[in-house]
Amino acid sequence: MTKKPATARSIAESFRVRIGSGALQPGDKLPSTKQIAAEFGASELVVYRAITQLKESGHVVARQGAGAFVRVYNPLLWNPGEYERGERSDDPVTNTDDWKAQVRAQGREPEQGTPQVSTEPAPKDIANWLNLEPGTPVVARRRLRLVDGEPCQLADSWFPVSIAEGTPLMEERDVTMKGGILAATGNPQHRIRDELDIRMPTTTEIERLDLQNLPGTPVCQHVRIGYGADNVPVRVMVTIAPGDRNRIIYELEINR
Repeated sequence: MTKKPATARSIAESFRVRIGSGALQPGDKLPSTKQIAAEFGASELVVYRAITQLKESGHVVARQGAGAFVRVYNPLLWNPGEYERGERSDDPVTNTDDWKAQVRAQGREPEQGTPQVSTEPAPKDIANWLNLEPGTPVVARRRLRLVDGEPCQLADSWFPVSIAEGTPLMEERDVTMKGGILAATGNPQHRIRDELDIRMPTTTEIERLDLQNLPGTPVCQHVRIGYGADNVPVRVMVTIAPGDRNRIIYELEINR
């Protein structure tokens, strides 16, 4: 009986099994196209399609001129619940905030790009979170967070103009203030609400997070709305975290 030629799908699945079993470790280089073709009795075109499927499913990454490699997974352990507790890590002298402190505690190096600050009409979703009419002027602060030199998160915040005007929130610099900038400027948060959505990134997010060569990578959209003493929103922060670079942790205390 003649053996059926291997398909791109079957070759890709074979390598997924090898990666899942540990036979191929993160960072390992896959055999060359010719070697894979010889092993499976397939054409190089079929092998190329199989490698494309592995890239799209996030199992391998291609390096121009070097070949295909098993994707390395070294996520940041990101615990958003730690950021709003009473004991904060803000240190204006070293320009360290809670996020940077959490990254350094894992033996990694954080970096936050210079924020882009603008006053602009509130998009519909931002207006909804801030309980404003769409188009109402708001102050936006957009930042790129890096870990070990690699883009790790987008951290964009929006504030009502009445909250941000006349404060360091209007300055295009990385502002760190003891106890958090909102509390330090007289607008402390008394309650927060989180919303999480898992989705594919937009074109802009792909560019900002350098995901062009990592097709198939989903992102977590983490929305945090902060409310003041009168239960009126004072801030909404939208963090976009690629799934291969972040592991989100939540810990809740149970009072009985």
